[in-house]
Amino acid sequence: MKCALVGSRYFGASVFETLRKEEGITFTSVVAPAADDRLAIAARAAGLPVHVLANPKMVPGEAIAEGTDLIIAAHTHARVSDEALARARLGGVGYHPSLLPRHRGIAAVEWTILEGDPIAGGSVYHLADGWDAGAIAAQDWCFVAKGETARELWERALAPMGLDLLTRVVQLARAAGQLPAMVQDPRFATRAPMNRKSVVLTEENHPAAASLVVSIMGADRHGLVSLLADRAQRYGANWAASRMTRLAGEFAGTVHLEVPRENADALEASLRQLASSGLQVVIARSDVATVPDSLRSVELELVGDDQPGIVSRLTKMLAERAISIENLHTEVIRSGVSGQQTFKIGAHLLVPAALSVEALQAELGALAREMMVDIALGERPAASAT
Repeated sequence: MKCALVGSRYFGASVFETLRKEEGITFTSVVAPAADDRLAIAARAAGLPVHVLANPKMVPGEAIAEGTDLIIAAHTHARVSDEALARARLGGVGYHPSLLPRHRGIAAVEWTILEGDPIAGGSVYHLADGWDAGAIAAQDWCFVAKGETARELWERALAPMGLDLLTRVVQLARAAGQLPAMVQDPRFATRAPMNRKSVVLTEENHPAAASLVVSIMGADRHGLVSLLADRAQRYGANWAASRMTRLAGEFAGTVHLEVPRENADALEASLRQLASSGLQVVIARSDVATVPDSLRSVELELVGDDQPGIVSRLTKMLAERAISIENLHTEVIRSGVSGQQTFKIGAHLLVPAALSVEALQAELGALAREMMVDIALGERPAASAT
């Protein structure tokens, strides 16, 4: 059985290493999204050439060698084109970590947990039009443990299940020369969009609050920041922003605190008491700044797969619409069952009143689709859809 493997990361490499040990199975092609992907590294170590996708969302026909019997998709977000499928005698199959047609989509394991499903499963399905909609070649199931996370469920049960199911299907195809095909019942189909990736806009409504800008200078010593944080927490203040540094043995810091007005006097008095410990304390107080009628205060959150150009494209779009950025915070984290890098943006925007939040949501949604991320605008994705 001559196979082509399209995949990535841990699961793609695991499928490769498992199947290459099976009798009668060889690989004609290995397709990966990047040269340094774990699957690509494993294939090259085994002496096989690797086709690195120019477009991470599409597998072209030339990526699949002539004479291939079966294409196997193992953790790939790229669609295997009709031209690629036509090069394989039996077409292609992929593994999806759900009991299809339930939880079709990129975040099946996460939605299994979010929905509180007591039973999870895996499906090997025929690659066809529509995401995860092809006929079923094999399925298996498992219980979901109480309190189990998506990553724990994947590592404990669904990844090993996928290795086993794919091995069984490939060996069956080798022996019988064909694949089982049970059509999915669309009545039971639900969607599993990537709920971690979202653009959310909310108009900012400040509670009745006072703003304290606290500047502190003095000899540096252990616990200074903790002194400030403890007092802020004691009086229910929000630590909105801060700048702190150590220069020539001296501590210098500025903190912006937003505190309920009824607690502002007590917090200010508590902070001024720090002067008795040798610190210089200066406090500027005002009501939380109001936004002019010509502007709307909006909070933006964006989360998606880390990729070049996210900040550049987002800020360019905002500038073209005369939207000011009051503050911007970014971070890169590892998340999800695959351990992939996720990029997060949090921003406070001042939007011209003439531009409605709905219109801005629509434009940001278009930008997010161009960057190939799953989005939810202004509200959480529905728990399920049929």
